[in-house]
Amino acid sequence: NDPMKKLLCALLVLTGAAVALPACSTEPKTAAEKSTLSNDVDAALSAFKNADSSLAGELNKSAGYAVFPDVGKGGFIAGGSYGKGEVFDHGVRVGWCDLSQATIGLQAGAQTFDELIIFKDQAALDRFKEGKFAFAANASAVAVKPGAAASNDYNSGVAVFTRTKGGVMAEAALGGQKFSFKKY
Repeated sequence: NDPMKKLLCALLVLTGAAVALPACSTEPKTAAEKSTLSNDVDAALSAFKNADSSLAGELNKSAGYAVFPDVGKGGFIAGGSYGKGEVFDHGVRVGWCDLSQATIGLQAGAQTFDELIIFKDQAALDRFKEGKFAFAANASAVAVKPGAAASNDYNSGVAVFTRTKGGVMAEAALGGQKFSFKKY
């Protein structure tokens, strides 16, 4: 949970070096790291539900979801994001996941946020678990607020919510998110 480590991973995504960096691997390395990640996922999920009471209903009827607590994002002209999380299949934890993002354009700053991806159907969840899932530059996330989940439209079977935690990031940049999954 070291913010500097997350920011370093985010910036290394730009050069492709994150693949070789052990701190950026999908599965946490120790039992303590796994426990901490699960606790952070639970806290992020609770915060999302507290911010929007309609979210619980969406999660219950979904095929599954991925929760990324404490995603680190930083950049100046070129930027990147990195975060680890856990995947749920019909409400049951089934594995670890990570996201990486590279961006280019007008941007400056650093920020941390939580991200929640809801998979409306099994096909969307299976694409994620098979590593065939990425967001293009034109994908958008909804800032979680009361009623956001109830009024959200699923795009290709997926809805994405974010909750800013800290920092400031000014951005008019293009990029995409890629994901990895590792079954427990």
